Amino acid sequence: MWWEKKTRSEVALNVEPAAPPPPPSMETTMNETTAKVPSTTPAPPHQTVLGQTVVLRGELSANEDLLIEGQLEGTISLEDHCLTVGAHGQVKAEIRARQVVILGTVSGNVVAREKVEVRRSGHIVGDLMAGAVAIEEGAYFKGSIDILSEEAQEGSLSAPPQSALGTST
Repeated sequence: MWWEKKTRSEVALNVEPAAPPPPPSMETTMNETTAKVPSTTPAPPHQTVLGQTVVLRGELSANEDLLIEGQLEGTISLEDHCLTVGAHGQVKAEIRARQVVILGTVSGNVVAREKVEVRRSGHIVGDLMAGAVAIEEGAYFKGSIDILSEEAQEGSLSAPPQSALGTST
């Protein structure tokens, strides 16, 4: 005879445990699995994601693309890679990257060898120095823009002109 352990509520109510449901057919399993998969697109390979609950202070450098959805304060250096500040991202930093895309909030100067994009939901207070700048209608920007010549783009991340960053010697 097989003995099963009953919970107190089952003993008190004199209820037998419910039998497990029959296994679903293959079609049902595939549909349920597909329905449970998040609709977000997977992160591209070699991209680091700092989630919404991450709070980071300090110096960050990487050799891969970076998506920030949390809070970061300090400096960011992605010499040959792309930085994306997500819609929930809040960054107070000096940023150096190949390309920067801003959907959230950035406070600080941005140096991008190729391009800075400020999307509609983006909010930036700081100076931009890049090969190209795109600011969508509805975005907030307060600062100056310095477009780099092709010669300056080659060495911009390694030795930017001091006057462009607002400092003097």
